[in-house]
Amino acid sequence: MSAILSPIHSLLEWIRNLFFHEEMELTLVGLHNSGKTTLVNVISSGQFQEDMIPTVGFNMRKVTKGNVTMKMWDIGGQPRFRGMWERYCRGVTAIVFVLDAADHDRLPAARAELKALLDKPLLASIPVLVLGNKNDLEGALDEEKLIHTLGLQQFADREVSCYSISAKHRIKIEEVLKWLIDHARSSRQA
Repeated sequence: MSAILSPIHSLLEWIRNLFFHEEMELTLVGLHNSGKTTLVNVISSGQFQEDMIPTVGFNMRKVTKGNVTMKMWDIGGQPRFRGMWERYCRGVTAIVFVLDAADHDRLPAARAELKALLDKPLLASIPVLVLGNKNDLEGALDEEKLIHTLGLQQFADREVSCYSISAKHRIKIEEVLKWLIDHARSSRQA
């Protein structure tokens, strides 16, 4: 019986993918040198580039994974660009906050910037994905320590997820993509 249902399920999935293309818009924010552009490059091409030029202002890239097209806004993390974060986060499917999980000196600044962003009333209903990048480096915080250090439990009134990743080594990138694709589908159904 299951041998008959499997081809039918595959056919139905193919038809669904043919007619139901999902689109989502994401904004990647975080302090400079956290790996936002590297993450975008790895998601889009699978390639890691050693010498990255810091993002000045913003970059936008469209990436298609399966039947989901992601429009990703990569916003500069230098102090002079942080005032733009809210504007680019309005109306997106999800906010992706990237930080260097091994840079302990900048964790308080990352926490303060994340809190300031999430306290904006216009962003209240937007899901947030916090990515502690560079988990391949010594001293990088794991997910539990990131949640505690960033005070993510204080945002109980919204969806906040956290992963410890390495864009350079593609650690947990598939989990990140699954989270994003699931949110593209849930935003279409909402």
